[in-house]
Amino acid sequence: MKLQNDALNRLTVDEFKKATKTPIVLVLDNIRSFNNVGSAFRTADAFRLEAIYLCGITARPPHREIHKTALGATESVSWKYFENTEEAILALTDDGHEIISIEQTDNSIMLNDFKPSVQKKYALVFGNEVQGVDDKVIEMSKAVVEIPQSGTKHSFNITVSVGIVLWDFYTKMGYAYT
Repeated sequence: MKLQNDALNRLTVDEFKKATKTPIVLVLDNIRSFNNVGSAFRTADAFRLEAIYLCGITARPPHREIHKTALGATESVSWKYFENTEEAILALTDDGHEIISIEQTDNSIMLNDFKPSVQKKYALVFGNEVQGVDDKVIEMSKAVVEIPQSGTKHSFNITVSVGIVLWDFYTKMGYAYT
């Protein structure tokens, strides 16, 4: 039988804000779609991420279109806005985060081969729906991780990529079992 919402034992927004976070910041590099931003918030809430950094043209809450897909996650997940992604990367690096761009490059590491450390904090950069992660940001990254694919298309929708990568990091770092 399907569980009712009250049987899921989810945190309240106040409990979420006080809870220990998964040491990952999601960086959205010039995301065009309000729905993609809202979905990223919802996924960040599900994995109890540290924060989301919204950069460049990426839309910011409050906005009706973001709210439609975030379903209240903009209230639980901390977020900051930066005019450009490079500023966000510098701030995250200064705070001890290892910068990982999610992109297809000639030196990318396949996601299944990447081993995140439980001793590190990560900032995962997801790029624009058409252009991907900005080249300057890739150069500032410690590593570039690629999601293996075997079909005819060259990429996933950003929200699918966010879900795949976060689940992978979340499980490899042992958070799915706590």
